Amino acid sequence: MRSSKVVLNILSSVLSILFFALILIVVLRAGRGAYDLGYRIFTEPAMDREPGRDVSVRVTGHMSGSELGSLLEEKRLVDNGFLFAIQLKLSSYEGKLKAGSYTLNTSQTAEEMIQILAGEEEEEAEKD
Repeated sequence: MRSSKVVLNILSSVLSILFFALILIVVLRAGRGAYDLGYRIFTEPAMDREPGRDVSVRVTGHMSGSELGSLLEEKRLVDNGFLFAIQLKLSSYEGKLKAGSYTLNTSQTAEEMIQILAGEEEEEAEKD
């Protein structure tokens, strides 16, 4: 009887240690993922080096940030459309993008594209 109690205590201890180790691994991976996402939001590089290639984009007035991000990802102007939508949401330009046709370049960062789409750099945009 006494030996079975010892075995159960040892088994219980081992399972507790494994459970806490699993929790620790999950927390560390989630933290690493959150850090990587946060880092990319603020430091995402351009798709290409200078001179890049020019791409025409048409922005409509009812386009959401995620729709715009998907469009830019489809045209290979950004690597991740969802990440672009987050960058737009966190920028001071949210809700300030202007409808029109724009010529963007693959050597521009998401921040530079957002500024152009908001009309901050008028010389880059071809307005309708």
